[in-house]
Amino acid sequence: MRDIAKEVYTKMKVGSVAWIRPVAAKGDTLESFQAAHASAKLLEEEGLIDIEKVQRQADGLIDAIRIQRLA
Repeated sequence: MRDIAKEVYTKMKVGSVAWIRPVAAKGDTLESFQAAHASAKLLEEEGLIDIEKVQRQADGLIDAIRIQRLA
């Protein structure tokens, strides 16, 4: 399983903001995307990013995460 949050983080510049979303062409599903939130939380705990917003569907599954790179 790929670490979507880490992939997006490495492509960002310090201070920039990005949305993390599942990419069907790369094999992501909403169910597998839930792990990206856990990964983003770890990056936030390390002080590397700030999670600005978590967007959820009506059923509670996360379908997008907005982050800002801090370091």
